Amino acid sequence: MSEHPYARRVPWAPAREISTAALLGQVLFLVAVALGFAAMGGVLGRDLDPGTARLLSFAGFGMLIVAAFVQRLRFGSLGMGWLFATALVIGMGIGPFLNTLIEVQPGAVQAAAGGTALTVLACGLGGFALSRDLAPWMRPLSIAVLVLVVVSIVAVVFTSALSPFLSLLIFGVSALLIVVDFNYLRKHGTEADAVWLATGIFVSIINIFLSLLNIFSSD
Repeated sequence: MSEHPYARRVPWAPAREISTAALLGQVLFLVAVALGFAAMGGVLGRDLDPGTARLLSFAGFGMLIVAAFVQRLRFGSLGMGWLFATALVIGMGIGPFLNTLIEVQPGAVQAAAGGTALTVLACGLGGFALSRDLAPWMRPLSIAVLVLVVVSIVAVVFTSALSPFLSLLIFGVSALLIVVDFNYLRKHGTEADAVWLATGIFVSIINIFLSLLNIFSSD
């Protein structure tokens, strides 16, 4: 996540030409599978104690950072496996928190899920529709998300709470990153970009969902 997670093209990856529709299908399939692994992780980790869940959340964040620096984790079967493993760990980390909210504030969970779906749909369509090349915005937006996520982790560790304002900032920057991702996919994407684009979109979706969950559950 230090640039866009994985924004640099992998020099030895097979950058074969692919139609936009085919690349979109590959990316969305990988995102859907990653979300499935995150959901499975949430179920498996729903009864974990808070300390273990927090460690798993840190581990998932660390796995994203590792993939940002290890180029072989950005494409191919190894990249896909790392993405799915990361999603599973992240899901286990948020499992207890999500399970508690489902029991005490199911409306907040439903609102967050619906808001996430609408946001991703709107931002994805917007990124495809924009004629301007937004690739230069990947790095600054990703750095902004990284800083905000680190600040939110520190806030949760030391205060056990995350302000709605900070959640709103993470939501906004993550939504903009989805716009940039889909714009990049349309204008520059090759087959070698499928895994890292899917990873970036998956991370943004998780950020948006958790941000909305915090906002709605704070009402």
